[in-house]
Amino acid sequence: MRIGSERAEEGDGLSAALRRFPELSLQIKERLMRDESFRGMCEDLAAAEYALACADQLPPHIREERRDEFRGLIESLAAEIEQALG
Repeated sequence: MRIGSERAEEGDGLSAALRRFPELSLQIKERLMRDESFRGMCEDLAAAEYALACADQLPPHIREERRDEFRGLIESLAAEIEQALG
């Protein structure tokens, strides 16, 4: 799954994965260099984290629902990344 984000830049995926799994930093860096799918998951994680951080700017009537969606997406992506790391 890919999430579009004008804000996402190269390195955001690495940062997001390292924040979540600091003890696996070497594995994450190695995997990012050789696995485009893994790199995409990490970039999606960064985009979802950014979207959650921006949720306060959403209209009040949809804010909490979107927060829940972003939190769920973040947890799902983190689980996929963890599984990919073995």
